[in-house]
Amino acid sequence: MFVELHYPESLTVQELDVYLANGWFRMGQSIFTTNFLRFHDKIYSAIWLRIDLLNHEKSKTQQKIEKLNAKFRVEIQVSNPTEQHEELFRKYRESMSFDAAPSVKNLLYGHQEERASLRIYDTVEINIYDENRLIAAGFLDLGEKSTAGISCFYDPEYRKYSLGKYLMYLKMEFCKQNGFRFFYPGYFAPGYPLFDYKLDLAKPTLQYLDLVADAWIPFEEFNNTRIPINSMVEKLRTLSEILESRGVKNDFKYYDFFDADMIHNLNGMGLLDFPVCLFCFDIDIDSPLLPMVIYDIRDEQFHLVLCTKMYKSIFDEAAEEHYNAFLLQISRFLYTGEVTEEMADVIEMYGQELLKV
Repeated sequence: MFVELHYPESLTVQELDVYLANGWFRMGQSIFTTNFLRFHDKIYSAIWLRIDLLNHEKSKTQQKIEKLNAKFRVEIQVSNPTEQHEELFRKYRESMSFDAAPSVKNLLYGHQEERASLRIYDTVEINIYDENRLIAAGFLDLGEKSTAGISCFYDPEYRKYSLGKYLMYLKMEFCKQNGFRFFYPGYFAPGYPLFDYKLDLAKPTLQYLDLVADAWIPFEEFNNTRIPINSMVEKLRTLSEILESRGVKNDFKYYDFFDADMIHNLNGMGLLDFPVCLFCFDIDIDSPLLPMVIYDIRDEQFHLVLCTKMYKSIFDEAAEEHYNAFLLQISRFLYTGEVTEEMADVIEMYGQELLKV
């Protein structure tokens, strides 16, 4: 699946290492993975990152930022967020243009208060003080050989000190000093610059999780041809153009509910998690089934599938090239092929017959 959410009742350090190595990340007291993100009605690929600390050396940028912040006091301890953290986080949220968690406790423990006492993660906090004033804080989950950087926030009045990056460097140094091999800073989204700062933390030892190869690859090998959403869109638009040239009606759509499995009440239902699709047939609007073509970047093949309309949407009609009428679930695979022209042949000559099978 492209999107998954788990609610483990407990989590060993070894299990956290495995989750992190497969591109998962903490959310409250749950853990999730996703390969696609939506910001401002545009879909991006989530590219998971990690830093191999074995051969990591401080860059000139890191040394410069450490020198800039040398006058501040740093304390590292077992996580125990206080009202000071909450007040600092409120100031930080008000200064940011993106949506953040409503509070530190929500960030760490989620919406369910009873899970706050569960604390399945071994978390440390890094606090930065200007004398007795808390000016920045960050949280770090510990595995056996790996750690995950969960969050960093700072006082906007101290913006010139690059405290966000400084916290990331402090996390990395803490990991090295305590014998951890990998530091996982989360993901970045090509084309969405908010997360690009992670790419400069440790360029020589930065790796990314390649969705097709299912392997960690040096980031220096990353390029635009490795962006999954771009490849999926390109494949389906090419198929659409071929069908159009043959006079076959089709409709390219972004599927707005690709991440529905992240919603607690829908979690585990196996809903469709492909962000783009191609509708190719005239179907009765009242039919409970909806055929479409999807392209799976992992097996590099087209799939003609039949989806069940699970739930009718409560939202207004989606923007052009978006579909949000129903939440969908794949019920049957009708045809699979890797050659675009062959998939077009199947749709043109046998499509309606396949739907009757």
